[in-house]
Amino acid sequence: MERNGVIELVGMEFLAFHGCLEEERRNGNLFVVDFRGTVDMAAAAESDDLSDTEDYGVLYGIIRDEMAKPSNLLEHVAGRIVRAVEERMPGFAEFSVTVSKKNPPVGGVCAWSKITMAGGASSPRNDL
Repeated sequence: MERNGVIELVGMEFLAFHGCLEEERRNGNLFVVDFRGTVDMAAAAESDDLSDTEDYGVLYGIIRDEMAKPSNLLEHVAGRIVRAVEERMPGFAEFSVTVSKKNPPVGGVCAWSKITMAGGASSPRNDL
């Protein structure tokens, strides 16, 4: 019997060097990533065995590794994370990744810019 549940990693903070401006690429900025994914938890609920679920540590490592690669656009960062999770953790039926950038250079007061991208086995495939 399928028993879907949600796995979330919220508030993952990274000093990263994403942005179109030279200053952003040189000095870096604070980025926060949130992940929310649906997965069948029936086996793990019975077995209490890590091999029957998606490993949070592996998930964090995927996100950390992608955040370490500079990009001009948050959309590109999120797209890489989505592709990597789909490739390495196919157990997620669907998931979303939100990448937030503190104090984006928009010419005025703005605490965060955020983008959210969806992925997973049941999501429409995009060539990101």
